Amino acid sequence: MTRETARKVLEIEAQAIRELAARVDETFDRALDLLMACTGRVVATGMGKSGIVAQKVSATLASTGTPSLFLHPAEAIHGDLGRIVQGDCVLAISYSGETQELLTLLPAIKRLGATLVALTGRPRSTLAAAADVHLDVSIREEACPLGLAPTASTTAALAMGDALAMALLERRGFTVEDFAVLHPGGGIGKRLVRIEDVMHKGDQVPRVAPDAAMRQVLFEMTRKRLGMTTVVDGQGRLLGMISDGDLRRLMEQHGDGTLDRSAEQCMTRDPLTIGRGELATAALALMERRRITSLPVVDGGGLVEGVVHLHDLWQTEMI
Repeated sequence: MTRETARKVLEIEAQAIRELAARVDETFDRALDLLMACTGRVVATGMGKSGIVAQKVSATLASTGTPSLFLHPAEAIHGDLGRIVQGDCVLAISYSGETQELLTLLPAIKRLGATLVALTGRPRSTLAAAADVHLDVSIREEACPLGLAPTASTTAALAMGDALAMALLERRGFTVEDFAVLHPGGGIGKRLVRIEDVMHKGDQVPRVAPDAAMRQVLFEMTRKRLGMTTVVDGQGRLLGMISDGDLRRLMEQHGDGTLDRSAEQCMTRDPLTIGRGELATAALALMERRRITSLPVVDGGGLVEGVVHLHDLWQTEMI
């Protein structure tokens, strides 16, 4: 019976979300226009479970390029109304549309010069009527067996809030780069680390001239301790690369005679490279797929800007 109840809960909530899709229409567009035109912050508010949904929607908006904060309606009437200023847009969530704490805020919202987008399950409610734009998040039934606990209704409100946030993200042209700036920590931040953040640069980069003797190459590789060296021309452009694997293969073929050769004679021409703005995860995937431990980092003109090593990527705990 317990499993049946669990499955029924999921089916009811999934159905509630599916039915929202048909309501993404001109009214949704108007809500989106209002939020885009907001010159201040999106102030999300709600009581009880709706308040928890509002907090999550606010957090999602803030993390995807739309400045937002959560305002507790009960605290608002005791001084926190000062968080709403002209140019803000209030996003109010209440399934009944008659939550008294929210209704008390309505005159102040208008007086402060903020606009109002409401998410309710009752289009004829007081809150819906007072809103500049009302989005219908009504459901057929709650998933609670008692018909009491907010379940499908809060799921629907949350899904509609996410739909607004993602539509705003797309309309703003919010990019992976923008996302990385706002998510420097945690698992997301690690996945968005750039090559320039982990690469070796400056004097840490092993470099030799094409006419350098292999004894000099060996010294440079040992001194920089990256298991390779770049071979560059007089302007610092990449000509090739020599790895410790290359050295072993050359020694097997030519013995001590390898040390009498030049870097140009021993280097791998046109080695794999990567740009400093690429995601570190891209470098990790490439290096593991090709079974290499280092990648030269070059700019658009072929100038060597750094070297990224497999161990540096592992240390970022991206895997």
